[in-house]
Amino acid sequence: MTLRGPSVTDQPLPPIEETNKAKPLLVYDGDCSFCRLWADYWRELTGDSIRYEPFQQAASRFPDIPRDTFSSAVQLLLPDGERRSGAHAAFSALAAVPGRRWLLPAYRRVPGFAPVSEAAYDFIARHRDFAYKATRFFWGTPVRQKQLLVSGLFLRALAIVYLIAFISFGVQAQGLIGEAGIVPLGDTLSSVRQYYGAAGYRLLPSLFWFHAGDAAIAMVWLAGVVLALLLFLGVWKRLACVGLFLLYLSLASAGQPFMNFQWDALLLEAGFLAIFMGWSRVVVWLFRWLLFRLVFMSGAVKLLSGDLTWRNLTALQFHYQTQPLPTPLAWYVQQLPAWFQQGSTAAVLAIELVAPWFIIFPRRLRFLAAVVLISLQVLILLTGNYTFFNLLTITLCLFLLDDARLGRILPRRWAGKMRGPSPLPGRLKRWTVGVMSAAVVLASLAVLLEAAGFRSETGSDLLAAVAPLEIVNSYGLFAVMTTSRPEIVIEGSNDNITWSEYEFKYKPGNIYQRPAWIAPHQPRLDWQMWFAALGNYRNNPWILEFEYRLLEGSPGVLRLLKQDPFPSAPPRYIRAQLYQYRFTTWSERRQTGAWWHRELLGAYLPPLSLADFRRIGRR
Repeated sequence: MTLRGPSVTDQPLPPIEETNKAKPLLVYDGDCSFCRLWADYWRELTGDSIRYEPFQQAASRFPDIPRDTFSSAVQLLLPDGERRSGAHAAFSALAAVPGRRWLLPAYRRVPGFAPVSEAAYDFIARHRDFAYKATRFFWGTPVRQKQLLVSGLFLRALAIVYLIAFISFGVQAQGLIGEAGIVPLGDTLSSVRQYYGAAGYRLLPSLFWFHAGDAAIAMVWLAGVVLALLLFLGVWKRLACVGLFLLYLSLASAGQPFMNFQWDALLLEAGFLAIFMGWSRVVVWLFRWLLFRLVFMSGAVKLLSGDLTWRNLTALQFHYQTQPLPTPLAWYVQQLPAWFQQGSTAAVLAIELVAPWFIIFPRRLRFLAAVVLISLQVLILLTGNYTFFNLLTITLCLFLLDDARLGRILPRRWAGKMRGPSPLPGRLKRWTVGVMSAAVVLASLAVLLEAAGFRSETGSDLLAAVAPLEIVNSYGLFAVMTTSRPEIVIEGSNDNITWSEYEFKYKPGNIYQRPAWIAPHQPRLDWQMWFAALGNYRNNPWILEFEYRLLEGSPGVLRLLKQDPFPSAPPRYIRAQLYQYRFTTWSERRQTGAWWHRELLGAYLPPLSLADFRRIGRR
């Protein structure tokens, strides 16, 4: 509470019948709109622990206190007769609010804290009209809004993201990490166990250590689907959050290289925080901190990388045609003039570097941040297939809103049906949230410092401890913009002379095939082929395993492709050719009907047969 005038030195009062009650009484100026506004806010924060009354009603019961004292500063009357004024009274009242209890000890013990607090209090109290207008502008009225609807809607949106993630990976799992897949899960775990010994269980936390066959993989992703449905329906919410995190961590840890994308890490980090939903207001701020890091780091890495395309604002002249899986709309945006692309690049950098700071501002500026960030995600979604990443980021933006704002969009009756999980007992809850919050904040600060080039031994040790759990991660897509698009084309032959091309479901191959809308599904093989084309097979040894499975005719792997040019029997030879792709221009498309233009660059992998694999001892 802030009122006009200086603070009053604490003065003991004779015991009065009213103050002898168990609850302190906070007296404020009832004629002051600013005071009434914040008194209502504090009343909601402190609950039944403190009584509130305007001095116009209470002053007659306290004849020893001058009316000017009441009108100049709030007065907190304690049951033992003690009176506190100004900032001291404010911090004493807030001592009843978890998360704000540190203010009173700081006022008493930290040198300089008390005089600075009283000076700030006095300044605001003498400018209450301006403070009232500022409060209405930045916070609105009432000052505090509930987030029951927000938390409930978030959990259901998170359940949808989990559902998408489990199903999307599950239908590909046999071909990717199954027993006859490209990178068999059992082989991965055996290699980790052999190399790291017992430390492998900590470095690669996964339920698949118990069993890593096709049946176990199916059980994990199907269990994830069931728990996601339960979370969406509001059944066993906290238990479902715990189970979903453990199941997805098991897939993400053991499913590499097909589960090492930033959105997998983001889902795990958000899913971990969701376990603690409803325990403390601190958890809401941890979600906002996650959103801040996600967006701000995405902008910062673009400049810290030194990439010239971002610095000279030409990055988006390349992005639409060089991104992994563009949408049909990306072709059209690519045709827009250079000035539009430069302006769009500047806008992206401005949004990612400036908008996140509004997250820590009062609620109306947070609303503005939500609108800007959601709009950016929608634009990204329209031009690129980034799986559930955009949906998950938009879901995190819910924490920038409140029930009043959402109530204008969604029916208010939803608030009663969308509630977070029930909390644990108070002391256990406080300790758990405290330890978890400290670990997350410290580790994420270490991530930010390392991204900026500052390293410390303590920060590195903390990151190493939490890294296997993926509860704190580094973010930032396209730190260096790819300015060309090499593509790997896989071909098979029975005579080493005539070659037939394998067609993928979604990645560019056939130049006449229109880019597809596939998000939120992620074809993980298609994505990995994009990364592999930027390097060589030595950096991507899994591609040799992929070719081996094609020579073997593995059904699970073949299901990942659009078309098998050898339906009767696998080919005798497999090779990989490297092409340069780009979008066609308007005139080229009118003349040829092609969406892509390509030129052969050379061989990525020479022709190989099963005998070659056996000769080098790979099988």
